[in-house]
Amino acid sequence: QVQLVESGGGLVQAGGSLRLSCAASGSIFAINAMAWYRQAPGKQRELVAAITSGGSTNYADSVKGRFIISRDNAKNTEYLQMNSLKPEDTAVYYCYALLFTTGGYEDTYWGQGTQVTVSS
Repeated sequence: QVQLVESGGGLVQAGGSLRLSCAASGSIFAINAMAWYRQAPGKQRELVAAITSGGSTNYADSVKGRFIISRDNAKNTEYLQMNSLKPEDTAVYYCYALLFTTGGYEDTYWGQGTQVTVSS
């Protein structure tokens, strides 16, 4: 069994910063890609940023230059540093991982979500 646990969400004023963390635990052999998605009320879930096991990254155009995704492979943890936050960044942020389990199969996993609210 694999679990992804997010932390770091909260309420911040526009222009402020937050750092999200996501720790993966359980029957993990290796983690391939990790990512952050977000879902605002009434909208579809969208990719915010992704990072491969080798450290290659990609970002949604809306967050380029403001958000930084990183990971600590030794800790099976990923991070999202969010700077210059805007009210339109308000959403529930979800951690995602594509990984191989110790049982030998590849599967995708999601965290429970953490609320980020940016006030104007």
